Amino acid sequence: MSTDNRTKWEVDPSHSEVQFKAKHLVISTVTGTFKSFNGEMYTEGDKLDNATVNFTIDVKSLDTNASDRDNHLKSDDFFNAEKHPQIKFRDGILKQVKGDEYKLKGKLTIRETTKDVELDVEHGGMVTDPYGQKKAGFEVNGSINRKEYGLQWNAVTEAGSVVVGDTIKMHINVQLVQKD
Repeated sequence: MSTDNRTKWEVDPSHSEVQFKAKHLVISTVTGTFKSFNGEMYTEGDKLDNATVNFTIDVKSLDTNASDRDNHLKSDDFFNAEKHPQIKFRDGILKQVKGDEYKLKGKLTIRETTKDVELDVEHGGMVTDPYGQKKAGFEVNGSINRKEYGLQWNAVTEAGSVVVGDTIKMHINVQLVQKD
């Protein structure tokens, strides 16, 4: 798709965050973040409907506030960060549902497995900051089954509970900066 006549927006990493949540022992939730990521969106002017979106996450930037757990998640039991250093969201199309509510459909790739996903998006608005930069804010939520992407490791407690839940919730707050 040609982007010659479209407006380009880039992720502002200092005003954005990428989080995930997974059940631990079925009784609690562990939250992790990815500290390094980038992405872009192309729109027709300020019109968000039918915008195209691409996003990349650096797996090695994973942080759950527990280095042993982080190292385990980066190992071959989960992401295998050495062999698969990036999570990619490609060919995303943003479709307005109602008001500031959108759906974002695209292809999510983890460990060389690509699947279609649909995410819920809330548009927070557009403003021009004190430096003259036009910015747009979004909150993105969704969930995936980790096992469908090859993140298979698990263990069972003596009581029969699994250590890690299969459903991973994603929560992304992103601020984009319009580029000339």
